[in-house]
Amino acid sequence: MVERKRPETGLAPQPQTPQDAPTALDLPQGALSPEMTAYLAKCDEKLGFVPNVLRAYAHDDAKLSAFAAFYNGLMLAPSGLSKLEREMIAVVVSAANHCFYCVAAHGAAVRQLSGDPVLGDTLAVNWRAARLETRHVVMLAFAEKVAYGSFAIGEADRQALRDAGFADVDIWDIAAVAAFYAMSNRLASATGMRPNAEYHAMAR
Repeated sequence: MVERKRPETGLAPQPQTPQDAPTALDLPQGALSPEMTAYLAKCDEKLGFVPNVLRAYAHDDAKLSAFAAFYNGLMLAPSGLSKLEREMIAVVVSAANHCFYCVAAHGAAVRQLSGDPVLGDTLAVNWRAARLETRHVVMLAFAEKVAYGSFAIGEADRQALRDAGFADVDIWDIAAVAAFYAMSNRLASATGMRPNAEYHAMAR
C-alpha cells in the first residue's frame, strides 16, 4: 500500500498557546505605573475583564500608556462623531482587514451602543447590506477606502463627506479612527491576538 503524503500548504505549523493568552507571543506583564495599574483595574471593574489588547500592551508600561492615551483621545473624547459612529468605523475597517480581534471587540461595542445586534453583525460581514442613513454610507465608504487604498483618496471623497454634513474636523476624525484601526488590525493579526471570550456574547 502506497502511503499518501499530505500536500504542502506552504504554511508554518502554528504553535499552541495557552487558551487565555492574549497573543501568540510570550509577553509577560511588565512593571506598570500606578496610573496604568489603575487603568487596567478600571477596565476590569467596568467590563468584568481586561481586554486582551490591553493585556498584550501591558508588557511595556510606556507602550500601554501611549496606546491608552491615543485610543481614549480617538474613541472617547468629544467629537462631531458619536461614539457609535466611531465604533462603526472600527468594525468596517477591521472587517476589511479580516481582523478577528477587532471585529469581535468592536462588533460587541456596536451592539451595545446601538441596541441592535443585527447592525453589529451586518457591519462585520458586509456593511453595504446594512440599512444605513446616507451620512453613514458616505462615512463608511470613506473609512473603508482609508483601509484599502488611502493613496487614492482625493478631494471628491472629502467633498462627499462635507455634502453629507461632516465638518472638516469630522473628516479628520473619520480618517484618524480608520487609520488607527488599520494599524491595530495589522498588529493584532501579526501577533495572533485573540478576542476575550466575553465579547462574543455581549449585547446579544
